[in-house]
Amino acid sequence: MFDFLKRGRLIRRGLASRKIRRRRARSELARNLEYAPYMKALIFVVFAGGLAFLVFSGQQPEPTKNFVIALLVLATAITQLWINQPKTFSQSSRILLVFGVILAQLTVTKLLLVICSSGNYQFLKPEMGGLITPYAFAPLVLSVLLGRHHGLYAAFFVSLWSSILFGPIDAPLLVTSLISGFTAVSLTLQVRRRSKLIRAGIGVGLAIWLLSLTFGLIGPINWLFPTANDWGMIGLQSALAVGNGILTATLVGGALPILEQLFQITTDISWLEASDLNHPLLRRMTIEAPGTYHHSLVVANLAEAAAEAIGANATLCRVCSYFHDVGKLVKPEYFTENMSFERNPHDDLAPTMSVLIIIAHVKEGVDLALKYKLNQRIIDIIQEHHGTSVVRYFYQRALQQHEDARAGGKIMKLREDDIPDVREESFRYSGPKPQTKESAIVSLADTVESASRSLEKPTPQKIESLVNELIEERITDRQLDDCDLTLGELKIIAERFRFTLLMMLHSRIAYPKHGQKTPKPREDTLRPDVMAATRRPPTAPPVSAA
Repeated sequence: MFDFLKRGRLIRRGLASRKIRRRRARSELARNLEYAPYMKALIFVVFAGGLAFLVFSGQQPEPTKNFVIALLVLATAITQLWINQPKTFSQSSRILLVFGVILAQLTVTKLLLVICSSGNYQFLKPEMGGLITPYAFAPLVLSVLLGRHHGLYAAFFVSLWSSILFGPIDAPLLVTSLISGFTAVSLTLQVRRRSKLIRAGIGVGLAIWLLSLTFGLIGPINWLFPTANDWGMIGLQSALAVGNGILTATLVGGALPILEQLFQITTDISWLEASDLNHPLLRRMTIEAPGTYHHSLVVANLAEAAAEAIGANATLCRVCSYFHDVGKLVKPEYFTENMSFERNPHDDLAPTMSVLIIIAHVKEGVDLALKYKLNQRIIDIIQEHHGTSVVRYFYQRALQQHEDARAGGKIMKLREDDIPDVREESFRYSGPKPQTKESAIVSLADTVESASRSLEKPTPQKIESLVNELIEERITDRQLDDCDLTLGELKIIAERFRFTLLMMLHSRIAYPKHGQKTPKPREDTLRPDVMAATRRPPTAPPVSAA
């Protein structure tokens, strides 16, 4: 309660800083609600109530029977989510998103079908209900926000529920909804631009049109006597079917930013928008810490290439790599890539003080990220990209100074207890360790890029040895224990790092000056073993990552 008084006394004595770091506002109540079992139960009960309202509203035969079927489907849906998507099932917000979007589609479907069957609108005939139903809304939303597995989940169960909203199971509606949903998911596996949503909508619209032709919702069409057909009505029905998919995709594109904000989800579209290098922090870095800026760009290339190779989120890795070292903006001159050639400021400091400055860039980075309201995933990777690793250089320097002090103490007849020990914990980052694949990839890319700068005359063998050594060191130090990278994936990551570094660190030929003869190529540059090592691997990164 009186911590601020103690802090004030420490500040006056010079034992504490006046700086107050920003903290992430985390409500304990919100966290408890997120993982509380009763919240999940409440969501399922509300969803069941929504199903009851949709089934019993309107005139339809045997509503009780249909409601029992709907409840059985709900039990199956809950079980499937629990078994196949345990991470989603553990979070109330994700459950609310999944079942909320499904219920929204079911409500709109019921409303449109009721309006069309009522006959109150001359334009909307009963057979048009199947043409304007938004079959792909929930699959599109969940596929883009949570991934294709959730999209397929929504397509399957929303189709089952939709088919019983009007009595007996409507087979054409069921099949059309299933195929339209699966089409939507297959066309949105990687959505990095909103224009791809429109293309997916066109694909869904064409699928609805073909299925409507198959089930006779468009027409009737007399293929033997084309002149007897009402082509105006057929054209209108076809336009409604295709426009259905396009309009649904447009609505999804408009709803995505709102849903991302509400449920704290970042899609590839938003990550791509966040990769703009004109962000104020990155512009500051180009001026105040150009070495760190260049380092971040190279780390981004390495991380993106590795992430694409193992199927992780490559765009997320690129964006987070841009910002992972923003904390160095506070004291840029204390980091190697920004040092001037005249002096090294660490020469005037004890290793214990130097390591405090180096380690502090993580906390400073989090502070700046909170100030500029960066994405939570970026903040997490800023915190995790060094894990709990040791600042090896200053630790070794401290050990050497300790040995020198002990040797000098013997001459001066000092007791060994008077010479403080060097504790490794004092030279470790505070963590946490990388928690996700993307965080681990950025961490490894950061380490590899920094170490590669110290290579003299880099060759394929030196680069490969360096990459393998650094990854093995991280494994031995248990820095990758909390993420779910496998040894096979680490091998692929190492191969991508090796190839990308090889392309970046290759030597160039010496261009002759005007009037000077072109030098002959050295024989050792054509050695078959070296050339073999530079061949493009089977899983080579894209050009943008090299």
